[in-house]
Amino acid sequence: MAAPALVPADTSPASAVDPRIGTGGAGHTYPGATVPFGMIQLSPDTAMTDFHHSYAWAAGYQYDDPTIMGFSHTHFSGAGHSDLGDVLVMPISGDDVRLEPGDAAVPASGYRSRFRHATEIEKPGYYAVTLDDYRIRAELTASRRVGWHRYTFPKGKPAHLLLDLRPSIYDYPGKVLWARLHVAADGTVSGCRTTRGWAPGRTLCFAMHFSRPMVGRTLYDRETKVAYRGFGGPGNHPVDHEAQNGRELEGVFDFGNLKEPLLVKTSISPVSEENAIANLDGEGQDWNFDAQRKAALEAWNKALSVIDMQGTPDQRTQFYTALYHVMLAPTLSMDANGDFTGPDYQRHRADGFEFYSTWSMWDVYRAQQPLLAILRPDMSSHFIRSLIASQQTSPFGLLPIWAYQGLETWCMIGYHAVPVIADAYLAGVRGFDAEAALKGMIRSATYGPYGDLTDYMKIGYVPIDKEAEGASKTLEYAYDDWALARMARAMGKTDVARTFEKRSDNWRKVWDPQTGFMRARLSSGGFHTPFTPAAAAYGSDYTEGNAWQYSWYVPQNIPALIKVMGGREKFTARIDELFDAKVDPAIFRNVEDISGLIGWYAHGNEPDHHVAYLYDYAGAPWKTQQRLTQIMQTQYALRPNGLAGNDDLGQMSAWYLFTAMGFYPVAPASQEYAIGRPFVAHAVMHLGNGHDFTVTADNLDDAHPYVGQMTLNGQPLTTPFLRQQDVRAGGELHFVMQSQPPA
Repeated sequence: MAAPALVPADTSPASAVDPRIGTGGAGHTYPGATVPFGMIQLSPDTAMTDFHHSYAWAAGYQYDDPTIMGFSHTHFSGAGHSDLGDVLVMPISGDDVRLEPGDAAVPASGYRSRFRHATEIEKPGYYAVTLDDYRIRAELTASRRVGWHRYTFPKGKPAHLLLDLRPSIYDYPGKVLWARLHVAADGTVSGCRTTRGWAPGRTLCFAMHFSRPMVGRTLYDRETKVAYRGFGGPGNHPVDHEAQNGRELEGVFDFGNLKEPLLVKTSISPVSEENAIANLDGEGQDWNFDAQRKAALEAWNKALSVIDMQGTPDQRTQFYTALYHVMLAPTLSMDANGDFTGPDYQRHRADGFEFYSTWSMWDVYRAQQPLLAILRPDMSSHFIRSLIASQQTSPFGLLPIWAYQGLETWCMIGYHAVPVIADAYLAGVRGFDAEAALKGMIRSATYGPYGDLTDYMKIGYVPIDKEAEGASKTLEYAYDDWALARMARAMGKTDVARTFEKRSDNWRKVWDPQTGFMRARLSSGGFHTPFTPAAAAYGSDYTEGNAWQYSWYVPQNIPALIKVMGGREKFTARIDELFDAKVDPAIFRNVEDISGLIGWYAHGNEPDHHVAYLYDYAGAPWKTQQRLTQIMQTQYALRPNGLAGNDDLGQMSAWYLFTAMGFYPVAPASQEYAIGRPFVAHAVMHLGNGHDFTVTADNLDDAHPYVGQMTLNGQPLTTPFLRQQDVRAGGELHFVMQSQPPA
């Protein structure tokens, strides 16, 4: 008998992704179903606690939790602050339907259910788990605007679906301002909910179809302390109601004893109930769950194929999971008819582009957006048109700072949409109105009431006695000004470029040569005292950091920073001091975002992400290579708590991807990358302009962590820098690794 043919292992990029990475610890990612940049993020929620204690549940799910309270349709990936968790549903079997979530420590105290990780399946576009208390197999997949559920109930047990419009991520009493819930004659369930969360007054609407007819339904208004209810409609019991309006609404939908799985399709809309129904009709026309699961997987394989990385299974998992995380945001925030909600809370229509939101600008301008600009310029064009649309519909005329579902939160600092646009423009992204973009960039950089730009424009820095975090704001404004100047000069706007080039030098106003640190200053001109370089606190002189972490933030002029720090040798010694310091992590116990410490270096937060590459500029690239090895070995791992800090909408993952391929955008909009060392032996970037850029490495193993030789298209590279135009032109960057630093 002939030997059976071997079936080759699945080598598709999606097969290498492990969505569990980041779902534990401070990673704040979710394991559920979504498609690239999709509006729906259908995922399990293990807790929705009050906002004072909910940092760990920013994505609704913590890997170590023993119970699931339901599946909701909206989540952030890796955010440090949070909201969402909209349209929570929970399948229930049996005669007893409890209406409260209950206590995770007390089984059967509520509708939540215990589960085991052994029953979970997490794949791109698909999630499954067994709810042990109900013996229900739950499966989830998604299209762009629709979440697809398949629930297999135990035989002989009545099947129910509970819809709870009360809880949300980062919850608190009274967060739901108003909700409505309606059951139409054809069985469509729809409604809306308005919450006062991170984006106050955010309304999200939904529509829901079931594959089986209901045999009963009950709509509840659970609010008890109501000052005035008005007059009731027909019916004296919740079972009589076809609609409910209130602040604490629930619905229970009964399906009797089912012989087949129950399928549920749920769409959302940031605009209206009618649009949610239209979204559902447009994307949910059949009941083929497996076909949709396959389509979601195909969408992920297509998206992830922009890079072909060859390596060990562990390397591929780390790499493609990072690329997966990069492609979870921004998210589609536009209905099928083109409607979107702007920062003015009004309905607008996207003309010729798709509107995207979920903008963690303080994070993603550093590497996530620069990576997408060269890999997916088609998407980058939509992103920038979305930013312009947001600016044009903003009551203040400002580009987004931290926005989601079209609404502004005013979280974090800077006007970092500016470098996102400038970097993309200089990387060749087109398809948007550059004049309108530049106009919006200038408006964002000159609107006095924002972050005390009034004083910044007048005296060159943000005085700490007028505005918190003045040192950080001055430094970040100066970089943003430089990025604006870069785009203006490329457009031939010389006067604009000169104005903002001058402003980009404002970092010098917060440099203190006596202490050797960037420091906050007072309106009077003196430095803020007392001064302790280690001190960090929310609302202090620095944003989620201290003087050690922020004194390196002059990416637009590193040679000048080296000079004020005393020259190359002293500069490299200072970076060594940053990494080698003995630091007790407890010093940051009150600033939960500062994590992933190596000395004072905090990889779990963004301000230091460029620092390891600064050795390159001081003539010590082997030290960059040493530090990158240290960071990669300690800050990323193949486990649920494998991220050192919040993934921050893909920024932590984008840092990994660039670094794994051997280079990094220290100053987005510079059209230059600093070269580190590769961590993969072969990767091909299929660039959006049709060219391929390949990275290869010989002798790549733990025993050879240093770069011995570098060539670009066969020609020696003698400096540790790579021009973006050379990457975009395609070609090969080749490394030969060695065991020791160069002599």
